[in-house]
Amino acid sequence: MTEASTELSIIIPVYNGGLAFRQCLASIRQSERPPNELIVVADGDTDGSWQVAKDFGAQVIRLPVAGGPARARNLGAQAAKGDILFFMDADVTLHTDTLTLVEQRFRQQESLAALIGSYDDAPGAENFLSQYKNLFHHYTHQTSTPVASTFWGACGAIRRTVFQQVGGFDETYRKPCIEDIELGYRLRQEGHTIALCKDIQVKHLKRWEPVSLLRAEIFYRALPWAELILRDRTLNADLNLNHTNRASVFLVFALLGCLVATIWLPTAWGIVLALALTLLIINRAVYRFFYRKRGALFALRVVPWHWFYFLYGGGAFAYSTIKYSLRSLLLREPANVLKPRG
Repeated sequence: MTEASTELSIIIPVYNGGLAFRQCLASIRQSERPPNELIVVADGDTDGSWQVAKDFGAQVIRLPVAGGPARARNLGAQAAKGDILFFMDADVTLHTDTLTLVEQRFRQQESLAALIGSYDDAPGAENFLSQYKNLFHHYTHQTSTPVASTFWGACGAIRRTVFQQVGGFDETYRKPCIEDIELGYRLRQEGHTIALCKDIQVKHLKRWEPVSLLRAEIFYRALPWAELILRDRTLNADLNLNHTNRASVFLVFALLGCLVATIWLPTAWGIVLALALTLLIINRAVYRFFYRKRGALFALRVVPWHWFYFLYGGGAFAYSTIKYSLRSLLLREPANVLKPRG
């Protein structure tokens, strides 16, 4: 692709974007490399986000009823004319060089089908849970392999021809879910390359509270992702599915079992302490990261939430595995055997 032919289209699905959406649009205006077109898909919003986008100068596709970001992104992609489709969420802001770096990567690597970036290390919301979750996301991307197995709708770019070839996002996902992860799996299955570019970053503005976080993490992420893994029969060892995380899930459940056992067997406390120490040791890089970024007290507060993350993630996978196996048995179909990859 020559420099003259490179055109970049930004596609943003929005539902009641509020102040964060205004900040998102403002960051596009400040970009050192402006997009060739900006398409905003107002997905049944009721707060006037569509008007905000129109006043900003975006091409607006207005939907009367919300159908989820997968459908919204597909409609935006159908209207786009750029060689590169850059998808971003309505609650993130670009760095001034984000689009410049995206364009550079595709020019430098003609075989590159898609790329994803990373949240930065300065989340917009200041409360502990938002800082923890967004920083953990940053850490996960910054320490993962540069060859990705998934796509990411918050900061992801793909060649328009490739997007059309694979059929876009799966619109059966009606909520903000794992439609981007599922697209990434299909891209890899068809032999396309997805790069994780750690220097391409955006800032996440979302404020997480315990209920909203757990609802999103369990029902919109962990459970559907487990179903996807079982469907595709692969367990990629990147991002949240690396070997340390898998071992930590086992250790957390063992720790919980031993804690229960201490009711009848006080000597089990020794095993509890040994398991807790092992969890701290194998995840020490994570806790060192939080210590460097936010200090000792913040890192200590991270530990229980991090272990809880392993608990509900592992529980969701166990539940989905049992459900999947029972369904296979009832349908008299052999359950698929997972083959770890990577």
